[in-house]
Amino acid sequence: MKYIFLFISIFLISCQADNPSDFFTQVNQLENIKGKKEYIESPFLSAGRRLYVVGYQNGSFPDLGWHVKGEMGGVWLHPIKLLDGYHAEIKNNNIQECLTHANQFINYPIGSKQVFNLKESGLNVSQFHFVPENENGLIIAYQFENTQAKENQFTFSVNASIDLRPVWLADSLNIEDGKDEGEWKNRGSVYLAKDQNNNWFSVIGGKGFQLPELENSCKVKRKGKGFDQALSKSLTLEGGEKQTVFFIVSGSDKSEKAALQTHKYLSKNARQLLEDKIASYQKIEQSNNLITRDERFNQMYRWLKYNSEWLMQEVPEIGTGLTAGSPDYPWWFGTDNSYAVQGLLASGMHEQALETIDLIVKLSKKANGKNGRIMHEASTNGVVFNPGNLNTTPKFVSMLWKAFSWTGDKTLLKHYDLVKNSVEWMESQDQDGNGYPDGAGMMEIHGLDSEMIDVVAYQYEMYLAAANFAKVQNENVLADEYRLKAENLKKKINTDWWVNESNSFADFRSTQLQAVKLTEDAIIRADSINKPWSVAELKSTLTSINTTDTAGTSPFVVHHNWIVNTPMEVGVAEDEKAQKALHTAKNYRNQFGMFVTGIDRDEQQEKASKWKSFSYVGAVMTLPTGVQAIAEAKYGNPDKALEYLKMLQNSFSYALPGSMYEVSPDFGMMTQAWNIYAVAVPVVEEFFGIQPKAWKNEVVIKPNFPTEWKDVSLERIKIGDNLVDISAKRIDNVIKFRISQLHNWKIIFDFKGAKHIIYDGNKIKGSKVELYDRLHNLQVEF
Repeated sequence: MKYIFLFISIFLISCQADNPSDFFTQVNQLENIKGKKEYIESPFLSAGRRLYVVGYQNGSFPDLGWHVKGEMGGVWLHPIKLLDGYHAEIKNNNIQECLTHANQFINYPIGSKQVFNLKESGLNVSQFHFVPENENGLIIAYQFENTQAKENQFTFSVNASIDLRPVWLADSLNIEDGKDEGEWKNRGSVYLAKDQNNNWFSVIGGKGFQLPELENSCKVKRKGKGFDQALSKSLTLEGGEKQTVFFIVSGSDKSEKAALQTHKYLSKNARQLLEDKIASYQKIEQSNNLITRDERFNQMYRWLKYNSEWLMQEVPEIGTGLTAGSPDYPWWFGTDNSYAVQGLLASGMHEQALETIDLIVKLSKKANGKNGRIMHEASTNGVVFNPGNLNTTPKFVSMLWKAFSWTGDKTLLKHYDLVKNSVEWMESQDQDGNGYPDGAGMMEIHGLDSEMIDVVAYQYEMYLAAANFAKVQNENVLADEYRLKAENLKKKINTDWWVNESNSFADFRSTQLQAVKLTEDAIIRADSINKPWSVAELKSTLTSINTTDTAGTSPFVVHHNWIVNTPMEVGVAEDEKAQKALHTAKNYRNQFGMFVTGIDRDEQQEKASKWKSFSYVGAVMTLPTGVQAIAEAKYGNPDKALEYLKMLQNSFSYALPGSMYEVSPDFGMMTQAWNIYAVAVPVVEEFFGIQPKAWKNEVVIKPNFPTEWKDVSLERIKIGDNLVDISAKRIDNVIKFRISQLHNWKIIFDFKGAKHIIYDGNKIKGSKVELYDRLHNLQVEF
């Protein structure tokens, strides 16, 4: 599967673009994953930087999503929506068939396809949609194949459910959704729709389409102030013939002229835009390309990179950045991206990472001024909904240091004042003066506004990052101060937060009275969802709390939230405590990964109603599973780390082919940004042991491979402007490495536990060597 797109690009050069059928020839040569029949009535996503489409895999567009109820599907050009959806219709004599019950859904990195076998009409129809990367439009290509030996004449119609409406939080900007109206533009063979209250425009049409003589009979009832508009054309196919027809959707939140110009450009350049998009995804594929003997694992890693690009959202007046997930979170999160951007960096997507960082900083300063607080959630119209959770700011600072380490981009140093202000802001949140910020982090426990373990663990990580920034800026006194704070906090985490009888770090610290109330509430909840084992466990915890005299605040393990594992994620836990805590965590997982809370543990997940509502009851989330994989690898357990990654693999392509849901295996967001963190960081930074120092033209490599990885490689690892290749082959207790690089950077190779290393004919006792040339062959005996 090496460089899957490569032969395609060669093929494209030789193609004759005059024949529209070449479009589908190109598409069909691409890597793809077929959907499962049982999930054909579930969502799909096809996206570009400016526009995306969300519908069902069967070709229908039902009301979808809960964040803006029923409105999260359709065609979105943020900060506005263009269409609630679209569907085609075939009329052949007295036969009428709606293309809303596809026989097959096929997903590609660059788009998606539905296949309809219309036996009554004697046609096979393929509907392929893709969004050109930087255009305000969508190209829908239809390929018609006459399955009969005789001539086949029919009328083809596309019905668009027009709904020009604003994105979430528009009311806070005094934007009011108006009634939509439209007119036929005969000169361009397009239909133009406009919102009466705003300069929002949507254009639909294609070569040869006209207003239909009869009303479309495949209409679907809609919410909102829009309307349905059909366009049609007559087609004739000889026996066995294929034809391709393009239908274009474009839009603008500025002017009619811009929407019409985009439509015209897309209509004339559909095949070239397809080739351009293939080329852009080829670059993503080749960068930090993983090859193991498990092709399905390679595929998961590769497609999570594609998923990340699907979630990149550009809004010209606001900025460009990675959104949190689809369909309900197509806006920007400081918290989610403090994880996800680390995955982008580890997987070679540095441009996307830097764009996202700049956007989050911009939105944070808009919401919080220069106080250093990082915002949590903002809509694509620029409105910040949540100015920032307590865990957001420290995680962002540590991510910022990783970005500098991977890219060496000195423009990131302009954020140094933000780093210092962020440290001060975090410290100011310590309301009772005990050294711990007070308030919720990743998990908000109802009724508790106290200290959470993830906040404190990430604060430790933040101090280390701030010390590194200070050192680079030659503020050595401040660097020492930050490092001392990190060391002091490390000691306190391992004493004040460890609960010995639970072999776990605490969820939270609180007074005894608060802990009793929270445990009683948890018992009621566990009983209401029929978790008798959890009720028994919590009653035992309650007895322990009531019989232990405590003054002030103390650590408690009540919910056993996944956040208790963050001390191992960041490496602050002492080894003995870490191994015990990691072992305890095994009690809170299933075949898909780590549960959100201990109450959730069960043999079967309890699902909410698919895709319409969402509950964390029984939730196995991808982020906690990734955190656990990182933690196991960081504490010398790569085999156990791989075990968790294979749990994630169990949910990859489960419902949406080529994607991984937020909550395993098939609810929540169908594509989720932080999944790239969950997989790429443990693979690249822990298994391959890449510790970049791009600003110094230096790389540290500390391999820590799982036992079953006997023949692996990571190609074109992007570190600054350098590219590094690493391959390893294991035979018994010997591993042969081949390391090459584009530039002559310093590479420190360190293999823990090695007896000796032979490199370039030299035998060195110990585990560490320094390499400077472009190519090295090493043999490690351990």
